[in-house]
Amino acid sequence: MLGINLKGKRAFVAGVADDGGFGFAIAKSLAEAGATVCLGTWPPALGIFKTMLERGKLDDSLVMADGSKLEFERIYPLDADFDVAEDVPAELRESKRYRDLGDCSIAGLADRLKADFGDGCLDIVVHSLANGPEVKKPLIETSRKGYLAAVGVSAYSYASMVQKLSPLMKPGGSFLALTYLAGERVIPGYGGGMSSAKAALDSDTKVLAYEAGRKYGVRVNVLSAGPWASRAASAIGFIHDMITYCTANSPLPECVTATEVGSTAAFLASPLASGITGTTIYVDKGYHVMGKAVATGLPTP
Repeated sequence: MLGINLKGKRAFVAGVADDGGFGFAIAKSLAEAGATVCLGTWPPALGIFKTMLERGKLDDSLVMADGSKLEFERIYPLDADFDVAEDVPAELRESKRYRDLGDCSIAGLADRLKADFGDGCLDIVVHSLANGPEVKKPLIETSRKGYLAAVGVSAYSYASMVQKLSPLMKPGGSFLALTYLAGERVIPGYGGGMSSAKAALDSDTKVLAYEAGRKYGVRVNVLSAGPWASRAASAIGFIHDMITYCTANSPLPECVTATEVGSTAAFLASPLASGITGTTIYVDKGYHVMGKAVATGLPTP
């Protein structure tokens, strides 16, 4: 029987701070397929996340299909706004949430992974990172600082991770990032430069697939999921309207689930997808193919 088998592989998933987002679902699916999983968590959220794990607040979400409990091999502090330690402003580096964590940059993460596991320690890297400080502002009102911040964390960090983690990857390894349809089509309300960041992420994936494929023998893909009411998405303010609209107008008129996204990510990370790179995979019940709404009386996205 053909199945997804990731036994003996190590995955790193960046951007997990609770059990409600796609990053957590992907981490769980990778573990269900047999991989060991390390996480990268934004320093201001790290303490709360670890406390929730230690106190059993996430135990129900950690239960896997065989009844065992998902355990993370390591949880590293990661601020993907910074490529190297020298980029972190002194006042932030010395703040309460950062000062005891050491190097939280992307290069610092690579150094920690190498120190803990040695060369060739990674098989799978998942980029589940996005941040737009002005996401509620229309693009026409977005500041340069807000725009560049959105692109830096949400798109450039993927290029930086491919650059700094590829040397730790085994040949045939898989990089995967999460994008959104707003990089291709207008989604009113998804502002602050985030649509531009997703477009950059989509484009960079193609170039990175070529460059990292030729240099390191790894694959680089991006997954475009339908709307999901994660904590981050809910903060934008109109996610439930988008879910309603997309559900009514998709070829498969139903909500996408986090498990479906996780399962697709596990497939893309597996040898079954060894021929797939530089590609956007849609997990949105087919919504991206529609050119006209078929349902009426619904909120406009």
